[in-house]
Amino acid sequence: MRKTLLAPRRYVQGPDVLAELGELLKPLGTKALVLWDGPLKGLVGDTVRQSLQKGGVAFFEVDFKGEATLAERKRVGDLAAKEGCNISVAIGGGKVLDVGKGAAIDQNMRIVTVPTIASNDSPTSAASVWYDENHIFQGFECWHFNPDLVLVDSRVIVNAPVRSFVAGMGDALSTWVEMEASMQSRTKNLSGGTPTLAAEALAKLAFDTLFEYGIDAKRDVENHVLTPAVEKVIEANTLLSGLGFESGSLATAHSIGNELSNVLACQKAGMMHGEKVAFGVATQLCLDDSVTATYRNMIFDFLIAIGLPVTFKELNIEPLDPALVRKIAENCAVPGSLVHFHPFEVTAQSLYDAMMSADALGQARKG
Repeated sequence: MRKTLLAPRRYVQGPDVLAELGELLKPLGTKALVLWDGPLKGLVGDTVRQSLQKGGVAFFEVDFKGEATLAERKRVGDLAAKEGCNISVAIGGGKVLDVGKGAAIDQNMRIVTVPTIASNDSPTSAASVWYDENHIFQGFECWHFNPDLVLVDSRVIVNAPVRSFVAGMGDALSTWVEMEASMQSRTKNLSGGTPTLAAEALAKLAFDTLFEYGIDAKRDVENHVLTPAVEKVIEANTLLSGLGFESGSLATAHSIGNELSNVLACQKAGMMHGEKVAFGVATQLCLDDSVTATYRNMIFDFLIAIGLPVTFKELNIEPLDPALVRKIAENCAVPGSLVHFHPFEVTAQSLYDAMMSADALGQARKG
């Protein structure tokens, strides 16, 4: 059986490593397209510019327009080509990074991701998630190459909003929960193979790290202090989860999370990817009859302890509309969906029941 492991060429994490960006880029090319959110320039702009200048790397700055659309990918790629850039450096959250990766693939540039929040596992992956101009999820696309460099400045991460840090734990927690399901069904991963022992170990390590250090790390980030617990959870959210999901597989948790992106109430509340996936984890645990009550309740209690959604109310879906829940279930159950990566049949009805059960259990455990 063919096994595959996908990974970036270099991963660098630590306090103040953003100042090393220029030196790290020198082997990759001569001119960098720097794509970032406008407000970020006031936070890290001086460090980035000084580092690139010190490293002798020319650069061209582009402000991200706010959504990971195919039009934005083309706009950024066209600018890169016009300016003669041969390195794509995306700085910011997951959507910025996904556009930077897509533009790099289109223009044959080297790929560099610099996450400024630890909110998801996009930075290490050879994949981008696309939305339309109305923020409706359109699907994801996989590339032939992972980033050449992933640079994670933990000093920047610890000063970002704690909500983004917690959302990253929701995304990372799903990695092992979904891999457990896909391992039973022998589902192929994003590169067309099955998980290696290394991928399994990394996914489980992400899970164990969150349970060991997650609550302490959240408290430390709330106080903007960088501790060993925070460093460990940053690595779990970014590297361990990224390698685990891409070289493992996805399942119901991400299917539910992606579909919640299209719910207006979730959009109005600004629900983050990891928050929606966390409710997807809760749903998957109520769907899978191989999950024991003890294991399921342990995960529910952890999600509650760090402040991730386990009820519809926390997703801003209030009052509860059963018709909306049924529509989400129907959309998730279409042929080819991630929900069919389980070793048992999944239907719209079983997904509806699982979501309603997760909401009820979440209310009970919170009580």
